[in-house]
Amino acid sequence: MPKKLIRRLLPDHLEFRNHKSVRFLGALLHDPNLWHLNRRSVSGAVGLGLFMAWMPVPSQMVLSAILSIPLRVNLPIAVVSVWVTNPITMPPMFYMAYRLGAAMLGIQPKGFEFELSCSWLIETLSEIWQPFLTGCVVMGIFSSGLGYLAVRLYWRWHIYRALQKRRLKNHSPR
Repeated sequence: MPKKLIRRLLPDHLEFRNHKSVRFLGALLHDPNLWHLNRRSVSGAVGLGLFMAWMPVPSQMVLSAILSIPLRVNLPIAVVSVWVTNPITMPPMFYMAYRLGAAMLGIQPKGFEFELSCSWLIETLSEIWQPFLTGCVVMGIFSSGLGYLAVRLYWRWHIYRALQKRRLKNHSPR
C-alpha cells in the first residue's frame, strides 16, 4: 500500500513538529489530520504543494505548511511537494509560465537576458509581471489538479491491485 512507502520516507511527526522552521505554528500542529496518510490527505497535500511550487514567492515551503493547516491535508507531504521547484527547475518553469501568460493575455513575449541582480529583477518584473503571474496561477491550478488526480487514481489502482492479489491468493489451490 502507498501508506507503507510514504510512512518510511517521511520523518517522524513529533520530530517534524519540533523542527525550528515550523515550531512557530505551535499547537496548530497537533491536529491529527495533518499527519494522516489517507487518499484525501495525501492527494490534497500534493495538490497544495504543486500549486505553491508555481508561486513566485519566497518561503514557498512555509506557506505550504501554513495553508495545509486550514485545508487539513498532510503537512509534510505538502511541504515536500513544493520541492518540484528548485534552482535547476525554476528558470524553465517560470519562463514557461511567462510564455503561457503572455499567450493568454495576447501579449508578444519579450526577449531578455537573465542577469543575477536586484536591479535587473525589479526592472524586468515591472515589465512582465502580468503575463508572468497569470501563467504562474494557471500552471499552478493545472499542475495542482493533475497532481491531485494522479495521486487519487494511483491510490485507487494500488488498492484494487492489492485486492486482486488477495483474491487470487485465497482462491488458488494449495
